[in-house]
Amino acid sequence: MSERPNTPLLDQVRDPSDLKRLTDAQLRQVADELRAETISAVSETGGHLGAGLGVVELTVALHALWNAPRDRIIWDVSHQTYPHKILTGRRDRIRTIRQKDGLSGFTKRAESPFDAFGAAHSSTSISAALGFAVARDLGGAPEHGIGDAIAVIGDGAMSAGMAFEAMNNAGSLGKRMIVILNDNEMSIAPPVGALSNYLSRLYAGDPFQEFKAAAKGAVSLLPPPFQQGAKRAKEMLKGMTVGGTLFEELGFSYVGPIDGHDFNQLLPVLRTVKARATGPVLIHIVTKKGKGYAPAEKARDGGHATAKFDVVSGEQKKAPSNAPSYTSVFGKELVRLAAEDPRICAVTAAMPDGTGLNLMAERYPSRTFDVGIAEQHGVTFSAGLAAGGLKPFCAMYSTFLQRGYDQVVHDVAIQRLPVRFAIDRAGLVGADGATHAGSFDTAYLSNLPGFVVMAAADEAELMHMVATAAAHDDGPIAFRYPRGEGSGVEMPEKGEVLEIGKGRMIQQGARVAILSFGTRLSEVMTASESLRARGITPTVADVRFAKPLDRALILQLAADHEALITIEEGAVGGFGSHVAQLLSDEGVFDDGLKFRSMVLPDTFIDQASPADMYATAKLNAPDIEAKVLEVLGVAQVSQKKA
Repeated sequence: MSERPNTPLLDQVRDPSDLKRLTDAQLRQVADELRAETISAVSETGGHLGAGLGVVELTVALHALWNAPRDRIIWDVSHQTYPHKILTGRRDRIRTIRQKDGLSGFTKRAESPFDAFGAAHSSTSISAALGFAVARDLGGAPEHGIGDAIAVIGDGAMSAGMAFEAMNNAGSLGKRMIVILNDNEMSIAPPVGALSNYLSRLYAGDPFQEFKAAAKGAVSLLPPPFQQGAKRAKEMLKGMTVGGTLFEELGFSYVGPIDGHDFNQLLPVLRTVKARATGPVLIHIVTKKGKGYAPAEKARDGGHATAKFDVVSGEQKKAPSNAPSYTSVFGKELVRLAAEDPRICAVTAAMPDGTGLNLMAERYPSRTFDVGIAEQHGVTFSAGLAAGGLKPFCAMYSTFLQRGYDQVVHDVAIQRLPVRFAIDRAGLVGADGATHAGSFDTAYLSNLPGFVVMAAADEAELMHMVATAAAHDDGPIAFRYPRGEGSGVEMPEKGEVLEIGKGRMIQQGARVAILSFGTRLSEVMTASESLRARGITPTVADVRFAKPLDRALILQLAADHEALITIEEGAVGGFGSHVAQLLSDEGVFDDGLKFRSMVLPDTFIDQASPADMYATAKLNAPDIEAKVLEVLGVAQVSQKKA
């Protein structure tokens, strides 16, 4: 364990009200100590580091000047809120962050009244802040009341359409609310697109606010008849100097850009806005992700997410890898296929590294597209690429693809366009908790007509599914795979094209058949070994496809066994539900077949290790063994003997 930093002033801060008795100079010291405490804590736990370090001064300033929780501070994405949690009564638990029974790595309403709005996906903060502002003005009276509504949003998150939808609405309503654009030129991946270029121009020259103040002063010195024409000239000149015109046209008063690490700029501006704002205001601050910790500042992603690390050297303490990650297997196989087929291209939404498409981008940059935090656009863009005769792979996390579901239905499925969906982070993901758990994609895709839905049982199977998707031109196809390392199976030289809708037999047994969809197969085989000791050898099949189902395989296993069990890393409504529908339609239940479906429970599971989360979900080997014994009546017999 690293030595804890010396934090005499921070030690006196039990909640944000303690900041209000401090001088500006003391607030500067609190910020320095808060940064050291954040670095120390994350070195022990791992987690999001760079984003929090970039907003230390802003966090201190907001809590010193406003009165949370009555004033609602809403952090977009909220992976930058470790300093906020330290200041709001959770310092004693900060070294439990992202761990079982510990603090969430994101804001969570159930955790603290200071977490005004829960988040872990981007671009929701302005909509939520506007909701608070309208609720305030209409007499809403939740616990702690409602004062100001303040949204803190990054430049990457601002690229999403939802942020502009919210700003457009907020500008038209004219409610007092504050948006702080935290512009660090670095989301998880470098931000892309016209908005990023626009923001870069805003602070390429002199601070725009100085120009605007000077122009306003000059106009006031002119005789009244000339002032109106001068104002029009000022507006034209302001547009030519690329000031805050974009935001002001949306109905926001624009202030900035200012240095978000300089209290001499930050505090006066925030105080002025707090005292004078009557409608929506956007404050543009410029910060540096990872600020104040050299290893994070130098990292390509600004120290976005880290394992435990040594504070002095910054060296991360990652466990040695025994097998390739599923993400890297996908990325490498896609590059291999792209070398053979120039029509293959790839689309991701601000997650090139996280989805493995960084490999594709390095090798084939002209065929790899990072659309920014814009999943809806990414899906429809992929549909357009497919309609144009290309073979797009749309690579997104399961929970991020949810944001583009209407486009999946309307723009892809209805038109039967051959978009290939590579769905990363399927199943329970560990420290990020419920917000990033890929629980629903099997259900929300397999109910769409014409969709092919696959799940890889291991990393070799994933290679085959990437190849299968590349070869499939008859409508949309999706394959899902989890976060983390594979199971260490022998890898083929290249993926083989699978027959659509055909599973594979893993083990022949008797009495009970287990149909596995996805990577629970390894747990099924572990359970099978334990069952053999009891004289029970289950039949095991890796079905590979939730849609179309391998009807012949499933019906044959139903006919040959007294019980059938399905297992999957997803919520009810997915693979097991489709199997039950098939068996019902075919009248199989009329003959007395026993059927059980093992799915994720009807609850959101909090962060823990994946093994612990699956234990909570009762989808580990002991749970599978118990389910087999229960359905065969063996467990009840042993209990009676006891």
